[in-house]
Amino acid sequence: MKLSAAVKPISYLKSHASEIVRGIAENRTPVVITLNGEARAVLQDIHGYEKDRETMALLKMLAMSKKSLEAGKVKPVGDAFRSVREKVRKTRD
Repeated sequence: MKLSAAVKPISYLKSHASEIVRGIAENRTPVVITLNGEARAVLQDIHGYEKDRETMALLKMLAMSKKSLEAGKVKPVGDAFRSVREKVRKTRD
């Protein structure tokens, strides 16, 4: 995706907001908004935003898992399941 093709000044956004939003929703292409010639914001459709947030959450979980692994905070899967079974059994009693 080339963002350079979708760069608009803030003055264009002010006068064409509904057109820009409609185009973003239809094409699923983000638009970069500039202020004084510098990129300042990105507008994107809600589905793309939600997908990006989900992706970031998954990447964060992977990074946390890697950090735990490197710190030695791991245990064999059998031990983990055994621990879960014990906790479940305690809550039933």
